[in-house]
Amino acid sequence: MNTKKLINSALNGLDSIGYRLDQYGITDKLNRHNLAAFIMLEQKHLEGEWDSIQAKFDRRRSQVEGILSAIESRTDPLIRPLISRVDQFRGVSGS
Repeated sequence: MNTKKLINSALNGLDSIGYRLDQYGITDKLNRHNLAAFIMLEQKHLEGEWDSIQAKFDRRRSQVEGILSAIESRTDPLIRPLISRVDQFRGVSGS
């Protein structure tokens, strides 16, 4: 059974459940349209959460890069040989 038939079968089942519940007066909110709206709403919500996490990550990365560049620009002559030695071990070419 392909996915389209499976989805249609599931949606038809959802519609029939919603119809039966509506007949008994329990709810009229269970149907494929409300389900699709709920899924789209949650998708947008998750996309917003992901964007928020990405923005926080980018901000932190920028802060760390700023701190590292400030440290590198303020190294005094006593620390500079140590940094060049560390760069040698890391494989960074010296200037």
